[in-house]
Amino acid sequence: MDTLRKLAILADAAKYDASCASSGAGKRNSVKSGGIGSTEGAGICHSYTPDGRCVSLLKILLTNFCIYDCAYCVNRVSSNVQRARFSVDEVVALTMDFYKRNYIEGLFLSSGIIRNADYTMERMVEVARVLRQEHRFAGYIHLKTIPEASPELLAAAGRHADRLSINIELPTEDGLASYAPEKSMPSIRGAMGELSWRIEEAKQARKATATLPLADPAPRTRKPQAPRFAPAGQSTQMIVGADGASDLQILGAADNLYGNYHMRRVYYSAFSPIPDASKALPLQAPPLAREHRLYQADWLLRFYGYGVEEITDTTQGGMLDLDIDPKMAWAIRHPERFPVDVNTAPKELLLRIPGLGVRNVKRVLMARRHGRLRVADVARLRAPMSKLLPFVQLADHHPRKQLDDPATLRARLAPPPKQGALF
Repeated sequence: MDTLRKLAILADAAKYDASCASSGAGKRNSVKSGGIGSTEGAGICHSYTPDGRCVSLLKILLTNFCIYDCAYCVNRVSSNVQRARFSVDEVVALTMDFYKRNYIEGLFLSSGIIRNADYTMERMVEVARVLRQEHRFAGYIHLKTIPEASPELLAAAGRHADRLSINIELPTEDGLASYAPEKSMPSIRGAMGELSWRIEEAKQARKATATLPLADPAPRTRKPQAPRFAPAGQSTQMIVGADGASDLQILGAADNLYGNYHMRRVYYSAFSPIPDASKALPLQAPPLAREHRLYQADWLLRFYGYGVEEITDTTQGGMLDLDIDPKMAWAIRHPERFPVDVNTAPKELLLRIPGLGVRNVKRVLMARRHGRLRVADVARLRAPMSKLLPFVQLADHHPRKQLDDPATLRARLAPPPKQGALF
């Protein structure tokens, strides 16, 4: 099979992995490093960095052969799909050729399991090693690591890659046992813990070397630095709607991953029917709005100080409201907490106001030092006033009556979705 045909098969097989992002990678370019490639500059879609730049990645599998039989995976051993496999040299050549043509700025590499976890992980690490050491590639590299691989191989992966990820796949141990019998939650979490402490150890070592005095005070002498280890951290992905897990269980698992393993991101991928699907899977995909609401809820967990139990509605079986966003849903369920006086409320309460984001809360805190805010002042923040006004009190605005009838307010704030819209 020629390389282009392999590329068509293995790029298509990689599309189901959502945990492909370059956020968190440090700036590194060929001018400073003396090598080839860059994590800087403009790209063509695929991934976004924290400052909003769009970075293009070559996103492929090393192979779609797999000895596992995960029901939700199109590449499982019992699936009737066309198979292909790249050699290490082919992946390296594709990455370098695509970079030199300005198609990409980095590589996202995953793989099915061939022979065993160690053999597969060794091939993936070798791709990253050859790119870094033999071709001096300074661009972004994201490796999807295999939890059953040896700690030595996980350590080698982190020395060459910017980001590592291990997919938790399903939020509960029972779900994983039912749909992916060859995988186990303890081995996945054990590998995540291994990566977490290595990442933290490398950070602390680099901080320590940065404070050491120079042995040679010559102006051009550079301080020795500790080795990097996955400087963009680790991420993971959960499939939504393949099993019976509620949104409460999904967000509970995500909150645990953020707290215990310092995940940079948890990605949510709505299950979609795959070719030659297993009979164990649902016949229909969950609404895409559910995936969207989970991302919004994830943001509330990470940046707004909400707890998992606050976000989900226990009266709806621990599921998120698909008609309105989680922040609005919480506010409507708790009318006793509103209206919030924008001119006196602390930051924690301002962050609970629907329509006010982190950036606008900072602006409000700065602006009210100079005088009492009125409706016109808040409007200048370009916040969605229809969402915001029922929940705030300003010098010229007192909305108490709107909060006395939550059902009517909810109906007004959740109009029927347009045809084809997510929500």
